[in-house]
Amino acid sequence: MAYIVRRVLTAIPVLWIVSIIVFLLIHLIPGNPAQVILGQDATPTAIAALTAQLGLNKPLPIQYIQWLGQVLQGNLGKSLLDGESVNHLIMQRLPVTVELAVCTILVALLIAFPMGILAAVFRGKWLDVTALFSATVGIAVPPFWIGILFLLLFTVRVHWFPSSGYVPIWQNPLQNLQSMVLPAVATGIREAAVLMRMLRGALLDVLDMDFIRTARAKGMSGYGVIIHHALKNALIPVITTGGLQIAGLLGGLVITETIFSLPGFGSLLVQSVFSRDYTTVQGTALIAAVAVVLVNLVVDVLYSVVDPRIQLGGRSA
Repeated sequence: MAYIVRRVLTAIPVLWIVSIIVFLLIHLIPGNPAQVILGQDATPTAIAALTAQLGLNKPLPIQYIQWLGQVLQGNLGKSLLDGESVNHLIMQRLPVTVELAVCTILVALLIAFPMGILAAVFRGKWLDVTALFSATVGIAVPPFWIGILFLLLFTVRVHWFPSSGYVPIWQNPLQNLQSMVLPAVATGIREAAVLMRMLRGALLDVLDMDFIRTARAKGMSGYGVIIHHALKNALIPVITTGGLQIAGLLGGLVITETIFSLPGFGSLLVQSVFSRDYTTVQGTALIAAVAVVLVNLVVDVLYSVVDPRIQLGGRSA
């Protein structure tokens, strides 16, 4: 618990620096939000009045302090376009991206672990060659291209899945599953390829160690050696890679969300950038940074769960 508290305290200055960077970068984007809201035909007087009303005419340090004060109170502000609460916009979109990220990781794990284990056990055999070739293709082919192929095959040709749209799971679980299968698999293939190569390499290193040969000499079956000894010791780099993938997915699914018309968190961020909606961009970027910090914290805790020799306090047994 003390380690977790220390990590949380360490994350506070990180988030503060991130908030400064996000705030400054957003204000470097060319264009006036008041001009975007009022349109191209707005008069300079109207633009100046709206700029003052939004507080955009104040010095940047004052704007930042006011925004940070609201954030510390749990208020991310209001959208400059329609006045809607940024908290509400994020809570509408974030569950979609979180669900898609979870489904993507599940697909990746279901593919990566069997293929990675088989590739390591049958090193140099046709199973290993096939797994490596599949992983290379999975990494090389962009997920959006796979998504387009899935749409052409499974929606246009055979009509198994809907082409677009999203239904919350609490409204209709079956339709929700149908809307998530194709985007999760399209994105999960690449994540599975990365995890599979990492797991294969880690297992190959572990399988050459002395304690594995000792376990086999004692008569333990090959299945028991892999599951009870080799796999647990090979999970540390896999957990690290998986954590980085989850953190990246929370903000990097915008292309998949666009292809399958999913109203997710990433598409909200991109739309806000193009519309010069400063407050929404700042709020979404800050939430993404918090998510990355939390994922890294969970990964650190999982290290000690998988390998008890790793102590959270920084000492090894």
